[in-house]
Amino acid sequence: MIYTVTLNPSIDYIVEVEDMKLGSLNRMSRDLKLPGGKGINVSRVLNQLGVNNTATGFLGGFTGRFIEDWLREEGTSSDFVPVGGDTRINIKLKSGEETEINGAGPEITAAEAEALINKLGHLQAGDIVVLSGSIPPSLGGDFYNRLIGVCKQQGAQFVIDTTGQALQQALVYGPLLVKPNHHELAELFGVTITTREEIITYGRKLLEAGAQHVLVSMAGDGALLITEQGVYSASAPAGQVRNSVGAGDSMIAGFVGTLSKEGNVLEAFRTGVASGSATAFSDDLADGGFISELRPRIQITQLG
Repeated sequence: MIYTVTLNPSIDYIVEVEDMKLGSLNRMSRDLKLPGGKGINVSRVLNQLGVNNTATGFLGGFTGRFIEDWLREEGTSSDFVPVGGDTRINIKLKSGEETEINGAGPEITAAEAEALINKLGHLQAGDIVVLSGSIPPSLGGDFYNRLIGVCKQQGAQFVIDTTGQALQQALVYGPLLVKPNHHELAELFGVTITTREEIITYGRKLLEAGAQHVLVSMAGDGALLITEQGVYSASAPAGQVRNSVGAGDSMIAGFVGTLSKEGNVLEAFRTGVASGSATAFSDDLADGGFISELRPRIQITQLG
Protein backbone atom coordinates (compact mmCIF):
# COMPACT_ATOMS: atom_id res chain seq x y z
CA MET A 1 0.00 0.00 0.00
CA ILE A 2 1.07 3.58 -0.67
CA TYR A 3 0.13 6.25 1.84
CA THR A 4 0.39 9.99 1.20
CA VAL A 5 0.69 12.49 4.03
CA THR A 6 -0.42 16.11 3.67
CA LEU A 7 0.11 18.08 6.86
CA ASN A 8 -1.43 21.35 5.65
CA PRO A 9 -4.01 20.67 2.89
CA SER A 10 -6.08 23.35 1.22
CA ILE A 11 -8.90 24.13 -1.09
CA ASP A 12 -7.26 25.68 -4.13
CA TYR A 13 -9.61 28.46 -5.25
CA ILE A 14 -8.63 29.37 -8.80
CA VAL A 15 -10.00 32.73 -9.92
CA GLU A 16 -9.68 34.21 -13.41
CA VAL A 17 -10.15 37.97 -13.92
CA GLU A 18 -9.61 39.42 -17.38
CA ASP A 19 -8.18 42.77 -16.33
CA MET A 20 -7.51 42.94 -12.61
CA LYS A 21 -7.63 46.44 -11.10
CA LEU A 22 -6.52 46.77 -7.48
CA GLY A 23 -8.79 48.97 -5.36
CA SER A 24 -11.74 48.49 -7.73
CA LEU A 25 -14.61 46.06 -8.14
CA ASN A 26 -13.52 43.13 -10.31
CA ARG A 27 -15.68 40.33 -11.67
CA MET A 28 -14.51 36.79 -12.25
CA SER A 29 -14.60 35.41 -15.76
CA ARG A 30 -14.19 31.88 -14.37
CA ASP A 31 -13.52 30.17 -11.05
CA LEU A 32 -12.71 26.65 -9.92
CA LYS A 33 -12.44 25.00 -6.50
CA LEU A 34 -10.16 21.96 -6.17
CA PRO A 35 -8.75 19.90 -3.32
CA GLY A 36 -5.17 21.01 -2.77
CA GLY A 37 -2.07 19.82 -0.99
CA LYS A 38 0.90 17.97 -2.42
CA GLY A 39 0.17 14.58 -0.89
CA ILE A 40 -3.48 14.79 -1.89
CA ASN A 41 -2.38 15.54 -5.46
CA VAL A 42 -0.17 12.44 -5.41
CA SER A 43 -3.07 10.31 -4.18
CA ARG A 44 -5.46 11.61 -6.82
CA VAL A 45 -3.02 10.80 -9.64
CA LEU A 46 -2.21 7.39 -8.15
CA ASN A 47 -5.93 6.74 -8.22
CA GLN A 48 -6.02 7.66 -11.93
CA LEU A 49 -3.17 5.17 -12.51
CA GLY A 50 -5.07 2.41 -10.74
CA VAL A 51 -2.59 2.19 -7.83
CA ASN A 52 -4.06 1.44 -4.39
CA ASN A 53 -3.30 4.22 -1.95
CA THR A 54 -4.67 6.11 1.03
CA ALA A 55 -4.41 9.85 1.62
CA THR A 56 -3.92 10.96 5.22
CA GLY A 57 -2.93 14.06 7.17
CA PHE A 58 -5.09 16.69 8.90
CA LEU A 59 -8.48 18.05 7.79
CA GLY A 60 -10.96 20.27 9.61
CA GLY A 61 -14.12 22.31 9.24
CA PHE A 62 -16.34 22.86 6.21
CA THR A 63 -13.28 23.18 3.99
CA GLY A 64 -11.99 19.82 5.16
CA ARG A 65 -15.39 18.24 4.42
CA PHE A 66 -15.23 19.63 0.87
CA ILE A 67 -11.93 17.82 0.31
CA GLU A 68 -13.12 14.55 1.86
CA ASP A 69 -16.32 14.63 -0.21
CA TRP A 70 -14.35 15.30 -3.41
CA LEU A 71 -11.94 12.44 -2.78
CA ARG A 72 -14.78 10.04 -1.94
CA GLU A 73 -16.74 10.95 -5.08
CA GLU A 74 -13.76 10.30 -7.35
CA GLY A 75 -12.85 7.07 -5.55
CA THR A 76 -9.65 8.16 -3.80
CA SER A 77 -9.33 6.46 -0.41
CA SER A 78 -8.64 8.73 2.57
CA ASP A 79 -8.13 8.43 6.32
CA PHE A 80 -7.47 11.90 7.72
CA VAL A 81 -7.15 13.02 11.33
CA PRO A 82 -9.97 15.49 12.12
CA VAL A 83 -8.73 18.75 13.65
CA GLY A 84 -10.49 21.59 15.41
CA GLY A 85 -9.54 24.38 12.99
CA ASP A 86 -10.66 24.90 9.39
CA THR A 87 -8.49 23.59 6.58
CA ARG A 88 -7.07 26.59 4.71
CA ILE A 89 -8.08 28.11 1.36
CA ASN A 90 -5.35 29.09 -1.12
CA ILE A 91 -6.28 31.64 -3.78
CA LYS A 92 -4.69 31.47 -7.20
CA LEU A 93 -5.60 34.65 -9.06
CA LYS A 94 -5.04 34.56 -12.81
CA SER A 95 -5.06 37.90 -14.62
CA GLY A 96 -2.25 37.92 -17.13
CA GLU A 97 0.25 36.80 -14.50
CA GLU A 98 -0.70 34.39 -11.74
CA THR A 99 -0.79 35.66 -8.14
CA GLU A 100 -1.04 33.25 -5.21
CA ILE A 101 -2.42 34.04 -1.75
CA ASN A 102 -1.94 31.10 0.59
CA GLY A 103 -3.75 30.62 3.88
CA ALA A 104 -1.82 29.80 7.06
CA GLY A 105 -3.81 26.70 7.99
CA PRO A 106 -5.10 25.56 11.38
CA GLU A 107 -3.07 25.06 14.55
CA ILE A 108 -2.43 21.35 15.14
CA THR A 109 -2.63 20.24 18.77
CA ALA A 110 -0.30 17.70 20.34
CA ALA A 111 -3.17 15.19 20.56
CA GLU A 112 -3.98 15.63 16.86
CA ALA A 113 -0.32 15.19 15.93
CA GLU A 114 -0.11 12.03 18.03
CA ALA A 115 -3.23 10.65 16.31
CA LEU A 116 -1.49 10.87 12.92
CA ILE A 117 1.63 9.17 14.28
CA ASN A 118 -0.58 6.38 15.63
CA LYS A 119 -2.17 5.89 12.20
CA LEU A 120 1.26 5.30 10.67
CA GLY A 121 1.97 2.80 13.43
CA HIS A 122 -0.09 0.31 11.38
CA LEU A 123 2.36 0.39 8.46
CA GLN A 124 3.78 -2.87 7.18
CA ALA A 125 7.06 -3.83 5.53
CA GLY A 126 6.84 -3.01 1.82
CA ASP A 127 4.49 -0.05 2.28
CA ILE A 128 5.54 3.34 0.86
CA VAL A 129 4.77 6.64 2.57
CA VAL A 130 4.91 9.88 0.55
CA LEU A 131 5.61 12.91 2.74
CA SER A 132 4.83 16.07 0.78
CA GLY A 133 4.72 19.78 1.38
CA SER A 134 5.41 22.21 4.17
CA ILE A 135 5.12 21.56 7.91
CA PRO A 136 2.65 23.75 9.85
CA PRO A 137 4.57 25.86 12.39
CA SER A 138 2.52 24.39 15.25
CA LEU A 139 4.03 20.93 14.58
CA GLY A 140 7.67 22.01 14.85
CA GLY A 141 10.34 21.69 12.19
CA ASP A 142 11.27 18.10 13.08
CA PHE A 143 7.82 16.55 12.59
CA TYR A 144 8.79 14.80 9.36
CA ASN A 145 11.64 13.16 11.26
CA ARG A 146 9.12 11.75 13.73
CA LEU A 147 7.05 10.31 10.87
CA ILE A 148 10.17 8.94 9.17
CA GLY A 149 11.10 7.25 12.44
CA VAL A 150 7.76 5.42 12.42
CA CYS A 151 8.29 4.37 8.79
CA LYS A 152 11.72 2.95 9.55
CA GLN A 153 10.48 1.17 12.68
CA GLN A 154 7.70 -0.53 10.68
CA GLY A 155 9.97 -1.44 7.75
CA ALA A 156 8.23 0.91 5.29
CA GLN A 157 9.94 3.00 2.60
CA PHE A 158 9.37 6.74 2.41
CA VAL A 159 9.45 9.45 -0.24
CA ILE A 160 9.97 13.06 0.81
CA ASP A 161 9.04 16.08 -1.27
CA THR A 162 9.89 19.19 0.66
CA THR A 163 12.70 21.74 0.71
CA GLY A 164 15.42 23.19 2.92
CA GLN A 165 16.30 21.81 6.32
CA ALA A 166 13.46 19.27 6.40
CA LEU A 167 14.81 17.66 3.22
CA GLN A 168 18.42 17.74 4.40
CA GLN A 169 17.50 16.09 7.70
CA ALA A 170 15.61 13.31 5.91
CA LEU A 171 18.43 12.26 3.57
CA VAL A 172 20.37 10.32 6.21
CA TYR A 173 17.36 7.94 6.57
CA GLY A 174 17.59 6.80 2.92
CA PRO A 175 14.44 8.08 1.18
CA LEU A 176 13.25 6.00 -1.77
CA LEU A 177 12.92 9.21 -3.82
CA VAL A 178 13.54 12.94 -3.57
CA LYS A 179 12.27 15.27 -6.28
CA PRO A 180 13.62 18.82 -6.23
CA ASN A 181 13.20 20.99 -9.29
CA HIS A 182 16.40 22.60 -10.54
CA HIS A 183 15.67 25.85 -8.65
CA GLU A 184 15.10 24.00 -5.35
CA LEU A 185 18.27 21.98 -5.91
CA ALA A 186 20.28 25.19 -6.29
CA GLU A 187 18.70 26.71 -3.15
CA LEU A 188 19.44 23.55 -1.16
CA PHE A 189 23.18 23.94 -1.78
CA GLY A 190 23.25 27.75 -1.87
CA VAL A 191 24.54 27.88 -5.46
CA THR A 192 23.48 29.05 -8.89
CA ILE A 193 22.88 26.24 -11.39
CA THR A 194 22.97 27.05 -15.10
CA THR A 195 23.84 23.77 -16.84
CA ARG A 196 22.65 20.18 -16.91
CA GLU A 197 26.09 19.04 -15.78
CA GLU A 198 25.75 21.15 -12.62
CA ILE A 199 22.33 19.62 -11.94
CA ILE A 200 23.89 16.16 -12.19
CA THR A 201 26.77 17.16 -9.89
CA TYR A 202 24.47 18.40 -7.14
CA GLY A 203 21.94 15.62 -7.71
CA ARG A 204 24.71 13.11 -7.05
CA LYS A 205 25.40 14.88 -3.76
CA LEU A 206 21.85 13.97 -2.70
CA LEU A 207 22.62 10.34 -3.56
CA GLU A 208 25.80 10.49 -1.51
CA ALA A 209 23.78 11.92 1.39
CA GLY A 210 21.40 8.92 1.35
CA ALA A 211 18.68 9.24 -1.32
CA GLN A 212 18.05 6.11 -3.41
CA HIS A 213 16.68 7.97 -6.45
CA VAL A 214 16.91 11.67 -7.31
CA LEU A 215 14.38 13.03 -9.79
CA VAL A 216 15.01 16.61 -10.92
CA SER A 217 12.25 18.32 -12.91
CA MET A 218 13.21 21.05 -15.35
CA ALA A 219 9.81 22.19 -16.68
CA GLY A 220 9.86 22.31 -20.49
CA ASP A 221 13.39 20.89 -20.58
CA GLY A 222 12.22 17.54 -19.24
CA ALA A 223 13.71 15.79 -16.25
CA LEU A 224 16.79 13.97 -14.99
CA LEU A 225 16.88 10.75 -12.98
CA ILE A 226 20.05 10.16 -10.98
CA THR A 227 20.64 6.73 -9.41
CA GLU A 228 23.58 4.57 -8.37
CA GLN A 229 23.13 2.68 -11.65
CA GLY A 230 23.31 5.74 -13.91
CA VAL A 231 22.03 9.15 -14.97
CA TYR A 232 19.08 9.37 -17.34
CA SER A 233 17.43 12.22 -19.21
CA ALA A 234 13.78 12.32 -20.30
CA SER A 235 12.36 14.69 -22.88
CA ALA A 236 9.21 16.69 -22.20
CA PRO A 237 6.44 16.25 -24.78
CA ALA A 238 5.22 19.34 -26.61
CA GLY A 239 1.95 20.84 -25.45
CA GLN A 240 0.22 23.98 -24.16
CA VAL A 241 0.87 24.54 -20.46
CA ARG A 242 -2.43 25.30 -18.73
CA ASN A 243 -1.72 24.40 -15.12
CA SER A 244 1.35 25.07 -12.98
CA VAL A 245 -0.11 23.36 -9.90
CA GLY A 246 0.53 19.70 -9.19
CA ALA A 247 2.84 18.75 -12.05
CA GLY A 248 5.66 17.79 -9.68
CA ASP A 249 3.24 15.87 -7.46
CA SER A 250 1.95 14.04 -10.53
CA MET A 251 5.53 13.13 -11.46
CA ILE A 252 6.04 11.57 -8.04
CA ALA A 253 2.77 9.64 -8.36
CA GLY A 254 3.74 8.26 -11.77
CA PHE A 255 7.21 7.28 -10.61
CA VAL A 256 6.30 5.72 -7.27
CA GLY A 257 3.13 4.05 -8.50
CA THR A 258 4.88 2.38 -11.44
CA LEU A 259 7.94 1.42 -9.40
CA SER A 260 5.75 -0.22 -6.75
CA LYS A 261 3.80 -2.21 -9.37
CA GLU A 262 6.52 -3.10 -11.89
CA GLY A 263 9.86 -2.60 -10.15
CA ASN A 264 11.30 -1.04 -13.33
CA VAL A 265 13.05 2.26 -12.60
CA LEU A 266 13.14 3.50 -16.20
CA GLU A 267 9.46 2.75 -16.81
CA ALA A 268 8.74 4.50 -13.53
CA PHE A 269 10.72 7.49 -14.83
CA ARG A 270 8.78 7.44 -18.10
CA THR A 271 5.41 7.33 -16.36
CA GLY A 272 6.50 10.04 -13.94
CA VAL A 273 7.40 12.47 -16.73
CA ALA A 274 4.22 11.59 -18.64
CA SER A 275 2.12 12.20 -15.52
CA GLY A 276 3.73 15.55 -14.78
CA SER A 277 3.31 16.67 -18.40
CA ALA A 278 -0.32 15.52 -18.53
CA THR A 279 -1.13 17.64 -15.48
CA ALA A 280 0.70 20.66 -16.93
CA PHE A 281 -1.49 20.37 -20.05
CA SER A 282 -4.77 20.05 -18.07
CA ASP A 283 -7.01 22.37 -16.02
CA ASP A 284 -6.91 19.96 -13.08
CA LEU A 285 -4.65 17.00 -12.37
CA ALA A 286 -3.97 14.48 -15.14
CA ASP A 287 -6.36 11.65 -15.89
CA GLY A 288 -5.18 8.12 -16.56
CA GLY A 289 -6.08 8.16 -20.24
CA PHE A 290 -4.03 11.27 -20.96
CA ILE A 291 -1.04 9.83 -19.10
CA SER A 292 -1.23 6.64 -21.19
CA GLU A 293 -1.41 8.76 -24.35
CA LEU A 294 1.77 10.67 -23.45
CA ARG A 295 3.89 7.76 -22.19
CA PRO A 296 5.10 6.59 -25.65
CA ARG A 297 6.20 10.14 -26.44
CA ILE A 298 8.70 10.25 -23.54
CA GLN A 299 12.20 9.50 -24.83
CA ILE A 300 14.78 8.38 -22.24
CA THR A 301 18.53 8.70 -22.82
CA GLN A 302 21.31 7.41 -20.58
CA LEU A 303 23.91 10.08 -19.89
CA GLY A 304 26.30 8.19 -17.69
